Amino acid sequence: MTRDLDVSLLRAFVAVVDSGSVTNAARLLNRTQAAVSLQIKRLEDEFGQELFVREHRKLTLGTLGDKLLGPARALLRMNDDLWGQMTTPAFEGEVQLGVPVDIIAAYVPQVLKRFHAAWPRVRVTMVVKNSFELLEDLASGAIDLTLTTDREAGYGTETLRTDTLVWVGAKGGDAHTRSPLPISTGTRTCRFRPVILDALRAAGRDWRVVLAISNQDAINATIAAGVTVAAMLRENVPPDLVVLGAAEGLPPLPDFLINLTLPPTGGSDVAQALAAHIRAEFQSRFGERRRPGARAA
Repeated sequence: MTRDLDVSLLRAFVAVVDSGSVTNAARLLNRTQAAVSLQIKRLEDEFGQELFVREHRKLTLGTLGDKLLGPARALLRMNDDLWGQMTTPAFEGEVQLGVPVDIIAAYVPQVLKRFHAAWPRVRVTMVVKNSFELLEDLASGAIDLTLTTDREAGYGTETLRTDTLVWVGAKGGDAHTRSPLPISTGTRTCRFRPVILDALRAAGRDWRVVLAISNQDAINATIAAGVTVAAMLRENVPPDLVVLGAAEGLPPLPDFLINLTLPPTGGSDVAQALAAHIRAEFQSRFGERRRPGARAA
């Protein structure tokens, strides 16, 4: 017999997992705590098993809950995409999206795939520069919206994810043992560059810049060849490279924020639609609630 899942029950389940509690999920979904608890109970009744292990008011995923989480996220994403396609305007034209070179591989492909599925007649043009240059382009109107990597959320920005800057080297490489330390970095306006140099300076570690370029492929090539080490966001580390740290004599590096920024006017309808897809992708993949940046007094 065919059985249909209630999407609202899955949404409550994912909200509890992402927010850490029924109370937080109720706030997120704008429902009462009792209503969310009832939805979780109904979902467990549907499957005939408990989804969470309950100990001293703490909820942790049980075996079935862990099995359900990935497919539930995928089904909610499909539901939301379909709803968007059926209820939003049939946009046409072009939108200019700014993306820092160092986060393209980790964060952008799925966003573009989902957006193209929803609005195939909209052409997304990516402008790839460092964060400083992209914010200048946004201010001048050269692009419609942009992702950036920043230490903090500025005026009009939304923080979508926190990622950690890490040292990266070649598998089996020894570049990290050399003195001065050979490094690859972005150009002088790169957000990571001053942070990296300050960390090395504070640790008393000498260095020399072998390559300074806004080209991630070129930087990755020098790392893979064992010529240099570099710093990049953990989520963006390619599988053929390894993360280095204190054991290799390298100083710790700070977290960076992945921020989304639109013009002060809010941007065009199509830019707003692309921003919504970006938010949804980060939420579905990482479960982090976006945080608005500071507003002017």
